[in-house]
Amino acid sequence: MVALASTLSAGSPWPGLVVVVAAVLVSGLLLAGPALRRRYPVAWWLCLGYPAACLRVARTWRPLMAGCGLAVSRKAALTVVSGLVGNGAPPPQPRVPRRSALRPTSGGFWFLVRLLPGQVPEDFVKAAPAMAHDWEVHAVRVTTWKPGVVRITASAADPLKVPRIPRQRGAGRLLSVTVGVLETGVPWVVDLRRVPHWLVVGATRSGKSTLINALVAGLARQPVALVGIDCKGGMELSLYEPRLTALATNRAQAVKLLAALVDETLGRMELCRSARVRNIWGLRDGERPVPVVVIVDEIAELFLIAGRSEKDEAQAAATALIRLAQLGAALGVYLVVAGQRVGSDLGPGVTALRAQLSGRVCHRVADPGTAEMALGDLNPDALHAAQSIAPEEAGTAVLASADGWDRARSHLISEAEAESIAAEYAHLTPALPALADVAGPAMTAHLERLDRDD
Repeated sequence: MVALASTLSAGSPWPGLVVVVAAVLVSGLLLAGPALRRRYPVAWWLCLGYPAACLRVARTWRPLMAGCGLAVSRKAALTVVSGLVGNGAPPPQPRVPRRSALRPTSGGFWFLVRLLPGQVPEDFVKAAPAMAHDWEVHAVRVTTWKPGVVRITASAADPLKVPRIPRQRGAGRLLSVTVGVLETGVPWVVDLRRVPHWLVVGATRSGKSTLINALVAGLARQPVALVGIDCKGGMELSLYEPRLTALATNRAQAVKLLAALVDETLGRMELCRSARVRNIWGLRDGERPVPVVVIVDEIAELFLIAGRSEKDEAQAAATALIRLAQLGAALGVYLVVAGQRVGSDLGPGVTALRAQLSGRVCHRVADPGTAEMALGDLNPDALHAAQSIAPEEAGTAVLASADGWDRARSHLISEAEAESIAAEYAHLTPALPALADVAGPAMTAHLERLDRDD
């Protein structure tokens, strides 16, 4: 019986058929690989790219760790030498850091590594370029997962080169806007409830205005007050004027508007204190004031001075902005400050304001001082990444906060789209009587209607 079973098994066509089918499937995937990669990059990566990456990591892990100085000998050096001389035995294999299995993402993979005694995360950060080279991927990022463990994230290709950027269709969550895509392939979301104040820097045609447009376009759909300060005559933010509660187009108007915003903030403080709550989100729906987002385009125009009178205006603007940044987060007043050049030469007010803006976005800049001002106090690696942005990478930026840093790219909002969005959502422009003297046309018309109704 055993012999008969062996004969039947040997004569069975199934093993050969399975091999043929597998060979056909693999050949088909290889032949269709380029087309599959173009049309369905995620499917291509999961079917072909990720398995190949797993093999490369497994094959190169030990020699890579040894070559980067991340492997540790199992025996002391003298013991190894004496063993070689006395017994002719080969040296023991060095001990390498243990890693977890690779876990796929939509365009790469990640895994955890437990550090050996005496190692620090910076040792693996220095080895990241070698990892990317050996594994044939675009980039490798090393971050701290927990004490003694780092997370290694690899991107197979640059997702910012031809980004698949999600567009925000509806209003979304209040004060949260999807403005682009991160290098990891996930949406880039600016959440003002989590990071209330932002500094955005970038040279001409770097993508700074594109990011501001994307942010304002997303907020225009929400029940918030948008206040603009554009001291270049309103050339940038005037596209959204129908949706702006107020717009200042020169420094004199900006100082007046900022003073009114400080008064509005102090009024909200009194309201919260009377209700015995710590922020406006503790108030009931009927009592809660509308959130205010202040967009300042070209901050240098507020601080540049040519005479005594301008010095007083610049100082007043700086003081008001700093007070808004210090008090606004809890009281529903948020700042987005943008500029081509931001440096300490603009005065001490800029440095003090920078300290209050916890979210930073740095596009390609014309001088290293601006990048240093934006990112230098948060993360030196982010600073290096920002200084490496090429002129042809318009829209690409490095964003950093207390949570870490990422490369990202915002989606393009054309002038026609900006005007269309402002007109479509102009009816959402809230009335803030405290800003009536410097109100935009939508708010002025709204107040006139209220007066007629009374």
